[in-house]
Amino acid sequence: MDCTTCMPRKPWDLHFLAEPEEVAGLRRVLRIHLGLWGLDELIDAAQLCVSELVSNVITHIGPGTPTTLAVSMKDTRLRIEVYDPDTRALPTLLNQGVNSESGRGMELITCTADRWGVQLLADRKMTWCELSTTLTSPYGHRGGPRITRAEEVLDLYSERKLVPAGKPGRLGAALAEEAAIGAIADLLHWLRAHGRDADEALDRAQMHFEAEAGVVGGSM
Repeated sequence: MDCTTCMPRKPWDLHFLAEPEEVAGLRRVLRIHLGLWGLDELIDAAQLCVSELVSNVITHIGPGTPTTLAVSMKDTRLRIEVYDPDTRALPTLLNQGVNSESGRGMELITCTADRWGVQLLADRKMTWCELSTTLTSPYGHRGGPRITRAEEVLDLYSERKLVPAGKPGRLGAALAEEAAIGAIADLLHWLRAHGRDADEALDRAQMHFEAEAGVVGGSM
């Protein structure tokens, strides 16, 4: 079973004091959450980004700085944000090279993440980066052409207001499930309207699904 269907990817944040010994704990927390989110392939890259962003706070602002780590999904990308209270110390990209002993943090972020940036807020700043995932939709499912085609059908139902576009969380998942059931019912009506045996077609579809699900499950 794909763990991406077990729980929604709810945004989370963690407040801490930026100290070198905190980095290992942050990496462990991040590993746990990304494992639960089914994003194991991003763990190493995300941990590196968090390490560098927090180390940047420690180096340029100082140990003990009140800091916040926030992790969320933005469409199909993983977004990592680090907040600190100093709006004067802005991260910059230095041409130090990845083998340099200093000034390499944001260069590593540039090499690892798809994009990054800095946003100045009223009383703090936020340094962020985003990593691409292999997810095929904001709903967070992987999978091949069948999943893609099914989501295209659900998108049509979304236009009919059955599923609010981009609806997150449990409510969105429940509405999407109802839309999927509605689509299946409509197809059964179409089969019957064209003189086909809807029950037989449903049985055959179930057989195809179970056979293909068995193949996928056996390859995991």
